[in-house]
Amino acid sequence: MSFKWNRLGENALFLVPSSIMTAALGIYPLLWMLRYMFYDYAGYGDALFIGLDNFRRLMRDGLFWESVGNTFIFAGGKLLLTLPLSLLLAVILNGKLRGGNLLRGIYFMPTVISTAVISVVFYNIFNSYNGMVNTVLMKLHLVSQPIDWLGPKHAMLTVILVAVWGAVGNYMLLFLAGLQSIPQDLYESAAMDGANAGRRFWSITLPMLAPVAQMVIMLAIIASLKGYESIMVITEGGPIGKTEVMYLYLYKLLFPVSTGSPVTQQLGYGSAVGFASAVIVGAITGLYFFLSRKMNKVY
Repeated sequence: MSFKWNRLGENALFLVPSSIMTAALGIYPLLWMLRYMFYDYAGYGDALFIGLDNFRRLMRDGLFWESVGNTFIFAGGKLLLTLPLSLLLAVILNGKLRGGNLLRGIYFMPTVISTAVISVVFYNIFNSYNGMVNTVLMKLHLVSQPIDWLGPKHAMLTVILVAVWGAVGNYMLLFLAGLQSIPQDLYESAAMDGANAGRRFWSITLPMLAPVAQMVIMLAIIASLKGYESIMVITEGGPIGKTEVMYLYLYKLLFPVSTGSPVTQQLGYGSAVGFASAVIVGAITGLYFFLSRKMNKVY
């Protein structure tokens, strides 16, 4: 009995550092936010309790709800491009391809590069006046004048393409891990029965990949709804709010000086916005879980 208790004590000691970090960086900030979303607090001076006024303001805040709409557009566009492309690359690299390991490293590399660095590079690439994209298009005579990639008409498409470039390698690797876990005997048996490559993909690959795909889709949904870093660097939510997403709007409320925003720091209202944004992300994720479980029961 004493041996078991000693082992239990040793195991508990290993949990102490991570528990302290979780409490300091996770639980305490959450409790701080839950408190101050009921206060009018600018980060200095006294905090004035105002009850639900922050949430009443939130319901009337057109900029916030516009950012919610932009978030859905950004997330939807990113998901529609990233997931099929990631799966396609995974299927190609799962085959016997010369230099496959090198290509995997190349496609995965954007995942480990700083988002700020990637965003600065793409800002210069899509620059309306001397960017590489416009230069190439004009030399190929595909356009007669530079395209304003960061203007109101194309800014959202530009930040979506940057987000896809940064995320596709990560999900490709997860799909690839799922593909390599599928027994090859299934493909060999199907081939002996006369099934072609397309038939094997639809009848074997996709059903066997479903558990991994569900996890990848969930991670992609959460990351897309919470993403804002590249947008902050490339457009800062502009022009005229066309690329303002939820968490970028929240960042501007909490750290207005760093983004050049004319408003003052609003930690109380920002806490309410952060809570509402978390509820929206949680609701979308919960809806996905519900639908995926329904589909599992059907199939």
